[in-house]
Amino acid sequence: MLEIGTKAPDFTLQDKDGNSVSLSDFLGKKVVLYFYSKDNTAGCTRQACAFAANYDAFLAKGAVVIGISRDSAASHRKFAEKNSLPFLLLSDPECIAIQAYGVWQEKRMCGKVCMGVVRSTFLIDENGLIEQIMPNVKPDSNAAEVLELLNR
Repeated sequence: MLEIGTKAPDFTLQDKDGNSVSLSDFLGKKVVLYFYSKDNTAGCTRQACAFAANYDAFLAKGAVVIGISRDSAASHRKFAEKNSLPFLLLSDPECIAIQAYGVWQEKRMCGKVCMGVVRSTFLIDENGLIEQIMPNVKPDSNAAEVLELLNR
């Protein structure tokens, strides 16, 4: 179980263009790392668009926004283009980062129990330490909550 003040697990995943991106690439910057279940679903689209709408405010705070799901790089490319998403989307089909951050969990959907990504956000400081853990976030308010944390 990850805790505030501990080193954020590093990972290397592909972005929408097939480039390798590591969390350690962003040492010296704050990182807003959010995990979501699937491109082009209603909640995930609203969450991504809220981060996009506030992207300049995140940049002004020196923060990088990174979204991670199990979707392919090609799916991320279409999702980003369709919704004009200016931030990184990383593909994690093998659940490397998803499991490292503990967001692959049992979920109930339509009365059935299944495994899936629990919508969660991590704020990581300039030294690569976890500053905030936000489990089970709401797609419509998550970006604003993270911005509020950055404004403190």
